[in-house]
Amino acid sequence: MIAKELVRAISTGKVIFGYKQAIKKANDAKAYIISKDCPKKKEIMEIAKDKPIYIYKGNNIELGAACGKPFGVSVITILDEGKSNIMNIIAKG
Repeated sequence: MIAKELVRAISTGKVIFGYKQAIKKANDAKAYIISKDCPKKKEIMEIAKDKPIYIYKGNNIELGAACGKPFGVSVITILDEGKSNIMNIIAKG
């Protein structure tokens, strides 16, 4: 379910990938999706403060594949969910 909404958020909203980008855009972020094997999970949780965080059940390769990317993705920062329902899924997650 999250994979479908993630693809929709990527295509209709504004989403950035990676730890460094997540740090740079911390003030603009609405939510974070973190792979279960993210080495910087603790740091992301600290910068997120009160913003929703969803821990993806797969590793970074699986999260990258769910996004349609040919590489691993450890952190996704949602800046704008677009036409997706991803914020509701993250809030429940």
